[in-house]
Amino acid sequence: MAKLVVEVLDARDLMPKDGHGSASPFVEVEFEGQRQRTSTKPKNLNPSWNEKLVFTVKNPKDLSTQTIEVFVYNDNKHGHHKNFLGKVRISGMSVPSPEQEALVQKYPLDKRGIFSHVKGDIALKVYLHGGADGVENHYDHHQEAATPLKEVNANKLDDEYYYKESHDKSKKKKKELRKFYSLGTGYGGGGPTAAPADMPVYVEPRSDFSQAGLVSSATTIMQMQFPGQKPEYAVVETSPPLAARMGYWGRDKTESTYDLVEQMNFLYVRVVKAMDLPVMDVSGSLDPYVEVKVGNYKGVTKHFEKNQSPVWDRVFAFSKERLQSSLIEITVKDKDISKDDFVGKITFEVSEAPVRVPPDSPLAPQWFKLVDKKGELLKKGDIMLAVWMGTQADEAFPDAWHSDAHSVNQENMNSTRSKVYFSPTLHYLRVHVIAAQDLVPSDKSRPPDPIVRVELGNQGRTTRPSSMKTINPEWNEELMYVAWEPFNENVVVSVEEKDEVIGRVLIPLRNVKRRVENAKLPDAQWFGLQKPSFVKDEGGEKKDKFASRIYLRLTIDSGYHVLDESTHFSSDLRPSAKQLHKPSIGLLEVGILSARNLQPMKKKEGKLTDAYCVAKYGNKWVRTRTLLDNLHPRWNEQYTWEVYDPYTVITIGVFDNCHINDKEGAKDQRIGKVRIRVSTLETDRVYTHSYPLLVLSPSGLKKNGELHLAIRFTCTAWSNMVTQYGKPLLPKMHYVQPISIKHVDLLRHHAMSIVAGSLARAEPPLRAEIVDYMLDVDYHMFSLRRSKANFTRIMLLVSGVQYVLSWFNDICHWKNPLTTILMHILFLILVCYPELILPTLFLYLFVIGLWNYRFRPREPPHMDAWLSQAEDAQPDELQEEYEPFPTSRSLSTDIVRMRYDRMRTVAGRVQTVTSDLAMQGERVLALLSWRDPRATTIFVAFSLIWAVFLYITPFQIVALLIGLYVMRHPQLRYKLPPIPVNFFKRLPSRADSLL
Repeated sequence: MAKLVVEVLDARDLMPKDGHGSASPFVEVEFEGQRQRTSTKPKNLNPSWNEKLVFTVKNPKDLSTQTIEVFVYNDNKHGHHKNFLGKVRISGMSVPSPEQEALVQKYPLDKRGIFSHVKGDIALKVYLHGGADGVENHYDHHQEAATPLKEVNANKLDDEYYYKESHDKSKKKKKELRKFYSLGTGYGGGGPTAAPADMPVYVEPRSDFSQAGLVSSATTIMQMQFPGQKPEYAVVETSPPLAARMGYWGRDKTESTYDLVEQMNFLYVRVVKAMDLPVMDVSGSLDPYVEVKVGNYKGVTKHFEKNQSPVWDRVFAFSKERLQSSLIEITVKDKDISKDDFVGKITFEVSEAPVRVPPDSPLAPQWFKLVDKKGELLKKGDIMLAVWMGTQADEAFPDAWHSDAHSVNQENMNSTRSKVYFSPTLHYLRVHVIAAQDLVPSDKSRPPDPIVRVELGNQGRTTRPSSMKTINPEWNEELMYVAWEPFNENVVVSVEEKDEVIGRVLIPLRNVKRRVENAKLPDAQWFGLQKPSFVKDEGGEKKDKFASRIYLRLTIDSGYHVLDESTHFSSDLRPSAKQLHKPSIGLLEVGILSARNLQPMKKKEGKLTDAYCVAKYGNKWVRTRTLLDNLHPRWNEQYTWEVYDPYTVITIGVFDNCHINDKEGAKDQRIGKVRIRVSTLETDRVYTHSYPLLVLSPSGLKKNGELHLAIRFTCTAWSNMVTQYGKPLLPKMHYVQPISIKHVDLLRHHAMSIVAGSLARAEPPLRAEIVDYMLDVDYHMFSLRRSKANFTRIMLLVSGVQYVLSWFNDICHWKNPLTTILMHILFLILVCYPELILPTLFLYLFVIGLWNYRFRPREPPHMDAWLSQAEDAQPDELQEEYEPFPTSRSLSTDIVRMRYDRMRTVAGRVQTVTSDLAMQGERVLALLSWRDPRATTIFVAFSLIWAVFLYITPFQIVALLIGLYVMRHPQLRYKLPPIPVNFFKRLPSRADSLL
């Protein structure tokens, strides 16, 4: 039978509870009704147990749905009384099967309630064992009966925790108790690997009873509560030691520029050049290179053949926290076939390296004499160096060789460096194909039927066939394309007939006139057509006379914003023309701190993960350096963007670098991404949170770790930001001369391809798989899971309206007499003084807004697995979602039949809803259509009576009578539907006319 083993190792920095500044802690673990405990460590706030607790797993398949609860108590009065010191919840999903995969994890102790005083952490090792053999319980503790843990009512301010044991003979006085329900995993549920001890403390959100669902009443009508996602998929607020959080007195002045990241110190060695190096070979040649060594880390420059005065200009960066030696050895060697020869060296003490703090100017390199192996100066041979101690804010940091990537060869070193990219500026190209003259058809025996094909790069579209079957056809059709600066491409216009080109012209894009906003269109021009065999690039010669020509109007519309990403996640909404850009409203600063509990993406290769981050906002892309073979990488890199519109989104993705070992055809793997809308951030507040990295694949939802970010939005122009909320979302041209939705989607696809192609040609490249993932290329494809998610969003909105209606229904049925009486008084006041209706409405909204300010979100939005319907998505739904379009693989008949039946089921539900909506609308029209003559007669007569009644009766009396009737006492009500509802349901609709 399977056994669950929980190794309780030690705890640190516990809360004193005995009144003398100490505690006598012990650990109690509960799993599936089984409870075991460790021994008590008297008077020790940093106890060490090293004990194994073994539990029987009834059904190993259900382990992923179980929760392991670990409680730390202070043993008071020899076990008859205990104080709560903290708790930890571990999800069964994070329990590894083989024992060798289990690693020690440190969990911060969580509170039990709002009055708990808890601190410290506990180290545990949890794993699943195949049987009981080999697992020994070091202490003979009895297993207690399955008694639910209970907690004293929160009204009491003490921290004492009572429990009932099965062997107790004496009965205690019955107290007011409540059961403690599990909320899922706590800290460390993200994976089997342990976070390093020097990671910042992650502050878990408080799990009091009101949040756990025991108090489920809504505070106000506007503050609705809905079921959420699992705790392990939630955002966790953290408290890293950042200068921006410490304030002025706790801030290091050297961190004033990079105050959203933790300062990381590096030892920089810049090897500039050498002069007059001695010759080592008999042939009289020298192929020098430099080797920089600090402890076990060694960096090497490239070698130059037959050069005694080489210039390298290379910077090496060694992480200070990983320095293994106090000596820096810089050696010049001669590259040789068999063994490299020693030329000379120079050594420095690490402690003697000067400290450089930006924005100081770069340290000036100096000439140093080389010494031989005995330490004697060489007769000739100097080297120019600069050695200093700096941080990640140093300008040499991005291009330097890093000791973290010491195992990467010189060719692949570029793929590990941090870089900043800018995507090209995109414009819309409008081509108006008007007419052509004197075409020469390929077959003169029949009237021509030409079409025009216009191509720009990989974009190609054709016009419809002309209605005039002559040699002078007219099309009068507009085609749209995406052009990009610096406009080096040619627009290729071809006249075709039966897939045969009968004339072509090349128009340089830089010669096309640009139009800003709603300026006058340029005049159309005649362009001479050439035979395809004689078409040359610009500057070519025309070798044949050809009288055919085409009438075109070309213009580059720079007043639009070219959508290169999904409209819902746009990071820039400005027009393409720079002269239309408005001043920025603020700055967005992002500190990419670290990641933790990453999954080993290269497990099959015997490695862990080579992780790096990519952030995109506007046309600026940033890429952090790649940290090799690390499940807990710490980047601590800070970047800044200018913000022009608050309704924009920044996207940050984490990837595994698969191009370090020269793999052909390899693609960087997705680890997860985070999207944050700028408008949801408070001004000047530093957000430090840990975001779950969730990835949805055909195999299901997977959490690949957590990403730790620090974000701050600073407003520099309050008036511009406030007025921005009243301006159109897109530039003026999108409304003056709108583009059809069909064309917008096609142009977006072309824009994404252009951006991906441009960034793929950079060095190091941002490859297509990265750009596609960051831009959500496949977001507009059909997904049954996404359709369910959108339906859930609609139902959440409907449930809010339903809540309001149920609240009003309770008032009408006198569920709360006091509230109903107050509503009657308010109704009478509004009827008597109708001029107070609108002021009362807006005052009510004002009060509700102030009331909800207490419950405002304190964390940025994040990927919601529950709202996305990702947790319960079926495997076949995910396979269908992630298949390419059109489908590339052959599907079996059963799969096609199953998907077709599922589609029919979903479509049937949609059809039913649309049918009901159409029926209600047709019934409204039937009131006066005389389709049912008796019903129309009744309604017309009723309308006449009401017209006379409302004319002779004051409006206040009518409103008073209607309101009192609606809110009448339940004893005056009937359980049957009212007469107007019955009358409306009897009206005919056109559903009877359907086959």
